[in-house]
Amino acid sequence: MGRLVPAVTRALDILELFLDGDGTLSAPDIVRRLQLPRTTVHELVTTLAARKYIVPVAGQPGRYRLGVRPYQLGARYAEHLDLAAEGQQVARSVAETCDETVHVAILEDTDVIYIAKVDSTHAVRMVSAAGRRLPAHCTSVGKMLLASLPEHELAARVPDDAELSAMTPNSITDVAVLRETLAEIRARGVAVESRESNPDVSCVAAPVRDRTGQVVAALSISVPMIRWSDERLGELEQLAAKGAAELSERLGYRSVA
Repeated sequence: MGRLVPAVTRALDILELFLDGDGTLSAPDIVRRLQLPRTTVHELVTTLAARKYIVPVAGQPGRYRLGVRPYQLGARYAEHLDLAAEGQQVARSVAETCDETVHVAILEDTDVIYIAKVDSTHAVRMVSAAGRRLPAHCTSVGKMLLASLPEHELAARVPDDAELSAMTPNSITDVAVLRETLAEIRARGVAVESRESNPDVSCVAAPVRDRTGQVVAALSISVPMIRWSDERLGELEQLAAKGAAELSERLGYRSVA
């Protein structure tokens, strides 16, 4: 593996500064924040401006903002994004960590469709397949996705008089109960399903966002009840959230936290 080139590293450090604040910087700002020599910053800024990576801010002499070139690169990257392929890679990483079955799913009307899946290596594990469709209200991924909908869209998909089918005795079949559950999920940021789609399996799920911040999928970890426990729940929630955050980052999402 070759060594890092200091000048390139510093140029990238400068570009990444524009991701914070109001998106504009002056050379003195860069000097102060990166603790680089003024001459070095001047040369790097001049080079980045000449290549259209940054441009002067109209009416604010000495200040710069990102230029068109980073947008062009980002657009080209987005052209080659594949949610299913990226989800499969992240699901594999999460499954290797916990050795449980991991899914990535999207919402279609009131159902979820699994677009990626990695199995546990345990003999006792959840049986499912990518491409499978299930009622959203019976799954952790589905409840996570329903909870992420704007209120008017949720009401259109699940009106007060909707009939919610049951997959197990634990499935939610009352719209009012479902709405209460979704409100709790919004507050917590993760969804838990306790034997609602499979009497022998519980799941935890977290939201996946695209570059605009919109929830476009959910990542879940499914665990047979023989390996499920309240003590393990917190660990699984953190792992699902971490995996969902990694997939979101791959899709271009950048958390403001």
